[in-house]
Amino acid sequence: MRSELVTRALTKVSSPQILINVISKRVRQLGLGYRPMIAVSPRMTFMDVALHEVADGKLGYEVIGGPEVVEAKPARKTRAKKSS
Repeated sequence: MRSELVTRALTKVSSPQILINVISKRVRQLGLGYRPMIAVSPRMTFMDVALHEVADGKLGYEVIGGPEVVEAKPARKTRAKKSS
């Protein structure tokens, strides 16, 4: 059942990494007492609720700033201090 939910949710979200972030943020919110946007059965976990919300199109996301490419600079080498 959960693999079906993940597959359905991935059709709404562009990448698995973004899906993980959306689901984890929503699970935290539900744990803090936010109300679910779907009808919940007693056996559903917060993760099931969040996956259903994404798969049903009730929960989305927005990317702010877009993808920026930043080149990593090599680490600066420091000299070891001599002990006196």
